[in-house]
Amino acid sequence: MGHDGPMSKKIDSALKDLKKALKKHAEVVGAPAVSLKKSQRASAKVAAAADAYAAAVLAKSGMSNPFTGMETLEDSTIASLSAERDALKKNLTGPIDIAS
Repeated sequence: MGHDGPMSKKIDSALKDLKKALKKHAEVVGAPAVSLKKSQRASAKVAAAADAYAAAVLAKSGMSNPFTGMETLEDSTIASLSAERDALKKNLTGPIDIAS
């Protein structure tokens, strides 16, 4: 991996939780019929796991949150992603609330 010594136990544990949360999220939103309740729950778990991972990284290394950066995307990229999201939204079964 290119680092000296073993990975921090807290970071390793947070990483495992994050991978698990992302895998579950992908299964839920990738299913033929997307359940609003399940997708919201899976999204909340991803957010919590990402926060825990970022906190472990900060505590061990002093490095900032690796998940910030969406705010720095160019307006054209955000517009493109929003259009893509809206197109996907139309194809889902049932309504889904997406914060803008």
